[in-house]
Amino acid sequence: MSTHIALLRGINVGGRTNIAMADLRAVFQELGCEPVATYLRSGNVVFIADDPGGVAAEVQNRVAARLGVSTLVQTRSAEEFARVAAGHPFLERETDLAKLHVVFLDAEPDPRRQAGLEVPGGGREQFRFAGRELYLHYPDGAGRSRFTNAYLEKQLGVSATARNWKTVLTLAEMAARV
Repeated sequence: MSTHIALLRGINVGGRTNIAMADLRAVFQELGCEPVATYLRSGNVVFIADDPGGVAAEVQNRVAARLGVSTLVQTRSAEEFARVAAGHPFLERETDLAKLHVVFLDAEPDPRRQAGLEVPGGGREQFRFAGRELYLHYPDGAGRSRFTNAYLEKQLGVSATARNWKTVLTLAEMAARV
């Protein structure tokens, strides 16, 4: 058994995908994951399991069937998450951690799509790929940016979910303590 982090896309955003974290923890516990901890109300779960891929698929099914929310569930091992959290490539340029994000991709994008990725509309956003992660810097903030999760999914041909840098660091710390 090893520690993993599950990232559910779009939870408790916009009112259509509301899930109580107690209900989400219960789904993981029913699958034999112990201990289970959530962070914030946005679908971040730290858990222990033998088969995280199987857990992710079953969580996705049960959340849709039981809680009425269709969502992507991605997992990373605690070790993978620690590597992601080891350093953001744009941290030296930015002291406001709210402007740093990581996009977790369900697969490594095709190299041609990676090479062709451009920031839309002349935005000042910066990005760097690292396997199944995309590090982002939003110098003007993420709220008004057109370099969105939906844009990235369309351009890269993979599913994605983003977390701000503070959340990434906190999840890595939580996973290290389990």
